[in-house]
Amino acid sequence: MANIFYGLLEDLGAAPQGSIVLLHACAHNPTGVDPTLEQWEQIRKLMRSKGLMPFFDSAYQGFASGSLDTDAKPIRMFVADGGELLVAQSYAKNMGLYGERVGALSIVCKAADVAGRVESQLKLVIRPMYSNPPIHGASIVAVILRDRNLFNEWTLELKAMADRIISMRKQLFEALRARGTPGDWTHIIKQIGMFTFTGLNPAQVSYMTKEYHIYMTSDGRISMAGLSSKTVPHLADAIHAVVTKAL
Repeated sequence: MANIFYGLLEDLGAAPQGSIVLLHACAHNPTGVDPTLEQWEQIRKLMRSKGLMPFFDSAYQGFASGSLDTDAKPIRMFVADGGELLVAQSYAKNMGLYGERVGALSIVCKAADVAGRVESQLKLVIRPMYSNPPIHGASIVAVILRDRNLFNEWTLELKAMADRIISMRKQLFEALRARGTPGDWTHIIKQIGMFTFTGLNPAQVSYMTKEYHIYMTSDGRISMAGLSSKTVPHLADAIHAVVTKAL
């Protein structure tokens, strides 16, 4: 992780001034690897010193730690320094509104006159693209956010979902360790969010599909949210089999 982080800093340092940098706020997809708050601070300082524009993609707020506030900390660090940034926020996953594609674009500007110019440009883009977006999903979100009781209920459900995903990580790790599966599988519990890079190669993935009817992307990424206590043993058996076969 340290080498990856330093590589990230090196790339940011080499980026031309004024570049827009896409950042995942939390529960990075597809790796499941998030920077620490200390690393986020290094990223923030470097980007501000280089004049880079942060564009946050926040699709999993609450799904990483179970806390809306904790998962929003990287974004709030950039807001607090007074600089400009963009945030694309989706409620598709954390409110179960995937089919509605509900979200929001927030742009933080340094001055009111800049905000006015940005708004006018956004309207020019929006008008020919969709003009009036679907209202049903957005109305659901608005009702929940405005009602304190519903909001509290939502945050409790979010925490329960995040805890379940974390539990699946622990169960899979323990199952692999119990089987004596070769390799270091601690990355499963170190990563966070819905997805995990298992480290399996395409040949191993193909074998698991053919012999165990387990389906995942060819790079070995799996959705932890798709696991249950009943299916973890089957997955662990399959992983153990392909690793010991040394495919």
